[in-house]
Amino acid sequence: MQRYSLLNLARSALRGNRGWRPAWRTPTLKRGYDVLVIGGGGHGLATAYYLAREHGIRNVAVLEKGWIGGGNSGRNTQVCRSNYFYPASAGFYDHSLKLYEGLSRELNFNIMLSQRGVLSLAHSEHELEINRRWANATRMSGVDCEILTAADIKRLVPQINLESRYPVLGGFIQRRGGIARHDAVVWGFARAASALGVDIIQDCEVREFQLNGNRVSGVITNQGAIAADRVVMSVAGHSSDLARRAGLRLPITTMALQAMVTEPIKPVLDTVLVSGTIHAYVSQSDRGEIVIGGAADAYNSYAQRGGLPVLHGTVGAVLELFPSFSRLRLMRQWAGMVDITPDTTPIMGLTPVDGLYINCGWGTGGFKAIPGGGHTMAHTIANGRPHPLIARFGLDRFERGALIDEGAAAGVAH
Repeated sequence: MQRYSLLNLARSALRGNRGWRPAWRTPTLKRGYDVLVIGGGGHGLATAYYLAREHGIRNVAVLEKGWIGGGNSGRNTQVCRSNYFYPASAGFYDHSLKLYEGLSRELNFNIMLSQRGVLSLAHSEHELEINRRWANATRMSGVDCEILTAADIKRLVPQINLESRYPVLGGFIQRRGGIARHDAVVWGFARAASALGVDIIQDCEVREFQLNGNRVSGVITNQGAIAADRVVMSVAGHSSDLARRAGLRLPITTMALQAMVTEPIKPVLDTVLVSGTIHAYVSQSDRGEIVIGGAADAYNSYAQRGGLPVLHGTVGAVLELFPSFSRLRLMRQWAGMVDITPDTTPIMGLTPVDGLYINCGWGTGGFKAIPGGGHTMAHTIANGRPHPLIARFGLDRFERGALIDEGAAAGVAH
């Protein structure tokens, strides 16, 4: 792997930037691998990377039906945080955030992590009390969290309108939270995994599973059959459809979650701000755009656009908090496909089919979980048993009724 550094950048510039090699290889597809990873987004690539780096399993292929990062990994609002209510969730997401904190150095690729803080607002005394309990539970899990008054928030975010239709009474902040560049995370993992020998195969759609009794033995793709005795699905919103081809029924609903950005402006917002009541979250990107997110569309869909009513409602919610943003032009809008479980907690680990693993059900939390998801899934696949951090996230919890209801901690309703 060609190492990125200031010295190499200067050398290449003097040579007309003609010496850079592709970030990852374009290999020839083999007919058999030790592990197949279905899905070339952040989770799939991170799983392949950690399999190769930490477990020495390098005969791995990542199969992506489109292009690398063309799905949910490139269609989100880039938020990283770990302020979850339940210990199982807080432990996992903080593990992921800690991996994020060292990821640029580890991958030799700048993921542009900006730990500017994630601020959640309270608009009533009841909501403020719930915030206090949430913050206390988070701190008991060893995760940083701090209650703020309305005056604290005004000092932190001078542009905010505290006297909106739902007045801001206070809130809480995780100062280690923030944003990272979604494309950089995907490209960094792809580059590092490829350098370790992982084959990244684009335009390779998995159509069927090959089963030998109750054990997976490979997949059938548009590029032919590929043998493997360990296969992991990391395909976000398409998980229920793909799992059905292996005879599995998943408790997942899929719908569009919209986001949008304004024209770029000078820096005005140096934190991520979330309001569950007004139903919006907002930050400013490194390019100066105001990034806006809100509710999921209230119907099941595989669309990547979303409907106008939610767009209008989300923009209106943001203008409640930031009236000055009404002068900005909206530049583009998109949607990602969110796969939501009944308890808004992911499904990770083994399945009833031997050798078939699953990583899905992230709802709105998939991006912040990329390093942790890849790290724990690689351990699970290599050892044939769940990593301790995801032991409670298994598919079997729905049979046992051992749900982890994190609907409130998602930040917005679904």
